[in-house]
Amino acid sequence: VDVTLPSGVSTQEVQGRRRKLAENLARHEHEVFITIPTAARTVRLWIADSGALDQPIGPSPLVLDPDLRADYKKGKAPWGQDLRGDAAALSLYQRHMLVTGLSNQGKTAAVRALALWLALDPSVEFRIADLKGAGDWAMFDGIATVLIQGPTDDHVIQATEMVESGVTEMERRLTAPPGTAFPPLIVLVDEAQVAFMCPAVDEEKRSYGGSKATSRYFMAARKIHNQGRAVNVLLWQGTQDPTDQNLPKLVREGAHTRASLALGTESQARMALGDKAVDGGAAPHLLRQGLDKGTLVVASDGIDIPAGQASITVRTHYIDTEAAAEVAARARALRDGVTTLRVIDTGEDVDPLADIAHVIGTAPRVLTQDVLQRLATTNPKAYGSWTNGDLKRVLEGTGAEPYKSDGRMVVGRDRVARALANRTNDGSASAAQ
Repeated sequence: VDVTLPSGVSTQEVQGRRRKLAENLARHEHEVFITIPTAARTVRLWIADSGALDQPIGPSPLVLDPDLRADYKKGKAPWGQDLRGDAAALSLYQRHMLVTGLSNQGKTAAVRALALWLALDPSVEFRIADLKGAGDWAMFDGIATVLIQGPTDDHVIQATEMVESGVTEMERRLTAPPGTAFPPLIVLVDEAQVAFMCPAVDEEKRSYGGSKATSRYFMAARKIHNQGRAVNVLLWQGTQDPTDQNLPKLVREGAHTRASLALGTESQARMALGDKAVDGGAAPHLLRQGLDKGTLVVASDGIDIPAGQASITVRTHYIDTEAAAEVAARARALRDGVTTLRVIDTGEDVDPLADIAHVIGTAPRVLTQDVLQRLATTNPKAYGSWTNGDLKRVLEGTGAEPYKSDGRMVVGRDRVARALANRTNDGSASAAQ
């Protein structure tokens, strides 16, 4: 209901007295939501039936429908329900994402549900770093081309190099001929606060963490935010308990979709969602820690938000680890033998023929463009600038040259394996050849 306020009463005063208003409506505070529509001197109230928001919303369509498929460009991920009980779906097309909240409120499950849906579109590549390392993303083995799992500084270094490999791929795409179509690449970092707080430095005394121009993780994230959207290179970050130190302003404001679970303070809510959303009534800091697990306040043009509002509250479907593994198995079956890398190699000594065999994995044949992309992911420094000509040069004369299959150029697994077995010790190719 929209309420026109009497003279002398401001919308801010009504927002500040949410509890008293709820009590006079015979409701708990969490059952009354106040937003500010465009009309002057007006507040919009949404009042739940008593106890309605404490009832579960049921399983995700991802679990219920084994034939469900995703469409990165035209589809929307089934994320949950809004407060009215209507389905809430989110478009992920060309949108960087930030999901935050206090610890143990369902952040990883909320982000993972979106990734699981998008994984059902086999054109989408994932590079994932889980800086908690508790196995929450283990089911993406065989789906993601990179999967880093662990909380140490070494894992942060690997995650940073993974994000930097996303920058390398983005720059390659930006310099491609106009009109070139690019498959989606999702660079996903869960528990990103660990990366921002990392004290490690590299050999050039550049820090991995921090929010300065010398911070490698920060600068890689900023570069993808600045230019990645145009070529379908997107950064998703999940982080907890946001502060200026573990979630710098320039990075959080670079996300197109911002969502927050329960937070402790209004200042944290502003960090998570932005001033506009909070001034318009978004209040993740008023969600109940523990009781509103999985409930998100979302600010994004990728989700249907009622006219005049700056955000929407979504109760997400919970997909547990076992169900997530089943959905991931369906996504894996749609893909052509993805080799998941655990380490980003930045060394100088490389063996291109062996690396080609590695990135082909168990697939009988892989498109030459996909081989190049996987090589660049494996070792951006050595292979990031490779073209079809470089690939042909390394394979020429080995018996494993690219050939046409169904009208497209591919590299065959068995041919590369035979070339590896037959070559002499002094006949191995190198990146310098």
